[in-house]
Amino acid sequence: MTQRIVITGASAGVGRAIAVAYARRGARIALIARGRAGLEGASLEVRAAGACDVRTYRVDVADASGVQDAADDVVAAWGGIDVWVNDAMASVFAPAWEITPDEYRRVSEVNFLGTVHGTLAALRHMRPAGHGAVVQIGSALAYRGIPLQAAYCASKHAIQGFNDSLRAELLHDGDRVKLSMVQLPAVNTPQFSWVRTRLPRHPQPVPPIYQPEVVARAVLWAADTGKREVNVGGPTLKTRLGNIVAPGFLDRLLSKDKRGYQGQQTDERIDPATWQDNVDKPVDEHRDFGAHGIFDDQSRTRSFALWATMHKPLVTGALSAGLGLAAVGVLRRR
Repeated sequence: MTQRIVITGASAGVGRAIAVAYARRGARIALIARGRAGLEGASLEVRAAGACDVRTYRVDVADASGVQDAADDVVAAWGGIDVWVNDAMASVFAPAWEITPDEYRRVSEVNFLGTVHGTLAALRHMRPAGHGAVVQIGSALAYRGIPLQAAYCASKHAIQGFNDSLRAELLHDGDRVKLSMVQLPAVNTPQFSWVRTRLPRHPQPVPPIYQPEVVARAVLWAADTGKREVNVGGPTLKTRLGNIVAPGFLDRLLSKDKRGYQGQQTDERIDPATWQDNVDKPVDEHRDFGAHGIFDDQSRTRSFALWATMHKPLVTGALSAGLGLAAVGVLRRR
């Protein structure tokens, strides 16, 4: 059966890479985003990649009725939704006291409430149908806040809490909808060229950086398997473990200029007068940015940690065999 996929934040970055990955399966794909040029570029790319059918919706995910209308239209056209991916996001790079109340509100509306709106729109159709998968795009920062991104980190923490509550409720009611959250490392997306920033230099993801296609593989696998949570990349696992074992140490480490501050900026100074951000309006209205940001030369195309997660039986078997051979060797030496 041809899959019916809905992706928010689909015009660029991770959402764009996910759309292309599903297109290669021949899926029907609905793209939700704000920017006209980005949506048009995404539509052309997924068609070229093999999508069976493509629908586009210029919707701000902060608009609950607009998101629901898009979901209803998809169901009217295709008869249902198999996978819904919530990826839309906005961010402000600045110390917490320099972020205005309106900016906190807006980031929360897009990241957290946008996820809630998309999830509820999907569940309205998936629960009566008795099947479907919802995948939330999370982050290592859903568990560990870092300096200069208080609004973004808070919104990702909120998504994590919402997801846990919702999962228990779905289990209680015996619903067969699968719910997953994919926790991201640093990813090379256009985000870092259009976030709102009050930093002196160009924002960057804290290395090591991964290409968005790595995340796309994780999302498709999560949706296929219903995996509760997928950590993409070793840095995500290390961050979460470090926050459990030594949160105070991480506080002090991230407070250092070299780690928490310089690590989120390149050497390139920016001109605040010409910098454009997507917090209140799309930057890709007249220009298509695609999936990748400006960090291709330092981004990884693979993650062994993700591969090991996706091939756990193979890895477990190999480890067991290795331990068995080692034990035999020890016994023979005796």
